[in-house]
Amino acid sequence: MTILRLKALLGAGCFSLALIGTAMNSAHAGGLERGGYDIDLLFDPTPFATEAEATYVMPDRKYKNATGPAGFNFLNSTADGAEGYWVPRIGAKVQVVQGVDCMVDYSQPWGAHTAPGASWNGAFSNVETDIKSNNYAGTCSYKFDVGKGQLRFIGGLFYQEISGFKESLVGFNPFGPSPIGRVDLEANGWGWRAGVAYEIPDIALRASLVYNSKVKLDNISGTLDLTSIGGQIIPIFGATEYMPDSVELKLQSGIAPGWLAFGSIKWVNWSLLQSVPICPVGFPASSCVTGSPVAVTSLDLMYRDGWTVSGGVGHKFNDQWSAAGQLSWDRGTSHGYGAQSDTWTLGGGVAYTPRPNIEVRLAGAIGVLTSGHSGELAGENGYVAGEDASYDFGNDLVTAFSGGIKIKF
Repeated sequence: MTILRLKALLGAGCFSLALIGTAMNSAHAGGLERGGYDIDLLFDPTPFATEAEATYVMPDRKYKNATGPAGFNFLNSTADGAEGYWVPRIGAKVQVVQGVDCMVDYSQPWGAHTAPGASWNGAFSNVETDIKSNNYAGTCSYKFDVGKGQLRFIGGLFYQEISGFKESLVGFNPFGPSPIGRVDLEANGWGWRAGVAYEIPDIALRASLVYNSKVKLDNISGTLDLTSIGGQIIPIFGATEYMPDSVELKLQSGIAPGWLAFGSIKWVNWSLLQSVPICPVGFPASSCVTGSPVAVTSLDLMYRDGWTVSGGVGHKFNDQWSAAGQLSWDRGTSHGYGAQSDTWTLGGGVAYTPRPNIEVRLAGAIGVLTSGHSGELAGENGYVAGEDASYDFGNDLVTAFSGGIKIKF
């Protein structure tokens, strides 16, 4: 088997592992990231290829020593801090003409789901929060010979839909269920990507650098439900926000017969998202500022930029079986408010090729969500987040498994 064939087998298998690392590390230490962006299918050397994958992530984050506003301490001091979730992806790539490849894909790059419930001291901050996304993308590349390899220019567009809700206590009843308020929001926007890659197929070498733009969300809208305290369902809007831009450098190369090394470094501009003010419809957008009298509530995130570093090796055992393993580190985006601490993840998986045009992949991973504390944190315009909840969290476990299939012609 040639090294080129090794690239075709292991390149996809390594992508499967990278998806797990991204899903776990980013979801718990990288803002709202889940599947993120990935265009590795574009590099498949066959004229046509399609793949479908799904990853299930199981975080075991626990809150402890929780107190509420003004030291509120009448409920539980512990709670579950994260819920399990699926990360799906499907894509197809075609060689349009010699040197020009295009792919389309569907993914869920962003998301978050926490449901600590209404019986912990931090319930005035969060009973349940669930954010979802849909991303529809088209990406093309043009490659031509340069030296011993091929230089490739990459460009594309993507359309995103963002939606979600947040529930929290809006009062306290010691004799029965306490009233809960709910915010529902949705928005959408467009983004673009551009990049460059250099490949030497004979040694399975590939180096790629890709930039994904910000996505402007200037149409955030929804409702605020205060019927639990005798209020109304109020139409609301949010100030213009952006989903973050990112830059990712990926490297891979054959290092010995049957062996492939790979790694990546990614930066995500999560510091864009601090506190999202929510205001009633009818007020001018310029007055919708967190902490102002117009803002009825806010979605506090208070992120710092995210960094992810990963590396690993893959090995081909024979024409049907190959395997790979990787280690990833993700710098937490929380820095005093929130529970997204640094994450370390170890993953491994196998690729099985029963026929030359069919590839089945299975992978698993285990990681550590490091400890920390969430409390008050000063942000923009003098606003202080975290006044309604304070809690600690220890070193917690996160696990995941992934499965996928690739068909190519």
